[in-house]
This record gives sequence, structure tokens and C-alpha cells, in this order.
Amino acid sequence: MTDRTARPVRVLLVDDQPLLRTGFRMVLGAEEDLDVVAEAGDGVEAVDLSRRLLPDVVLMDIRMPRMDGVAATRAIVDARLPVRVLILTTFDLDEYVVGALRAGASGFLAKDVPAEDLVTAIRTVAAGEAVVAPRILKRLLDRFADVLPDPSAAPPRSLAALTEREREVLVQVARGLSNSEIAAELSVSETTIKTHVGHVLTKLGLRDRVQAVVLAYETGLVRPRG
Repeated sequence: MTDRTARPVRVLLVDDQPLLRTGFRMVLGAEEDLDVVAEAGDGVEAVDLSRRLLPDVVLMDIRMPRMDGVAATRAIVDARLPVRVLILTTFDLDEYVVGALRAGASGFLAKDVPAEDLVTAIRTVAAGEAVVAPRILKRLLDRFADVLPDPSAAPPRSLAALTEREREVLVQVARGLSNSEIAAELSVSETTIKTHVGHVLTKLGLRDRVQAVVLAYETGLVRPRG
């Protein structure tokens, strides 16, 4: 049950296919705590509307005319707008995922995601967390597999600021575990894990958990399971 006293999450829909936007609007319109404030058909419109309307979440397509979703995400993040971007992608567009992550996207979902998962993801991103669909994360990690450093090498200097426990928490985050799951794994409270995650993000200069996952794999702290 949603909190009827809370302000609805304001959503901007961005996709160059009007029919898809209509479908998303119908799904989100059925939720009392979600409010579609506008629609855009390309990245240029998305950036302009984000500046003018300051939605909580931008539901962003990747391939669009004039400006694609990666460039639009980067423009929104670089402008330091209080706006978070949730990318919707087709399953075969893996080459865009890393670029959008580095641009500052807060999450990724496949376009065929069930309606309830889409709604949950928007709420999660609006709350300041990050979301990556498991199958997209798997493809992303498979993509890193051939370029990761030797796992037997010394930890990269970029991770030197972390304590042993913080590094352990980062490993669990990279494996896709939630705070509650990590707490159970390490036999500590969820509040403690939330604090550790916050320290990891601050020390490494990361925006959210999605970027933490990428860094963990890029540095070889964690490797995809074969």
C-alpha cells in the first residue's frame, strides 16, 4: 500500500515510438504514487523537459533521433539536475550499457519488463537506489570478462581507501545482493550495511550502486562466474 500523503513520483517518458509511450503511460497512470508529467520523442526534448520540469525520474530510451539516450543522460547529469535516469533498452543493445552507466544512469531495464517490475524500479530509483535487470547485468559482466585484470594481482590503488569490511560489502553489492541479503550474509544489521555502502560510494566518488558494480568488475575485485 502506498502512502497517500506523500508527493507522487514525477516521471518523464522518453521514447521515439509514440505507441510505446502510450503503453508506459497507461501502466504508470494506474499507480496512485506515480505521475507522468510529460513525454519526449528524442534526447534533445528529454534534456529540455528535464531542465524545465525537474521530474524525479526520466524513463529513457537508448536509440533515438537527434540525441540518443546516453548523450541525454550525460547532459542531465552534467547539469547537476535533481533528476535520476532509468534506461529502458532492448536486449541486444549491450554496447550502450557501459556508456550510459558512466554517463550517470541510475538503472537499466529491458523494454519487455513486466509492468510490476517497471513500477517497482521507478520507485526504487526515485528513492535514490539503483536498479539493473539481472539479465542485463549478466550480459554486462560477460562483456567485462575478457578485459578484466588478473584476479591474483594486488588490489588496484583506487580501492586502497576501503577498509577490509567495506571491500567485502562492495563484493557482495557487485554480485547483485540487496542490503538485507548482505546483512544476512555477513551476520550484521541492515543499517550497518547501509552505512558501509554509503562509505564505499563516498570514498570511491561513485554516484550509486550501479557504478559500484561496474568499478568492482572493471578493477577485477570481482569476476564473472563461468
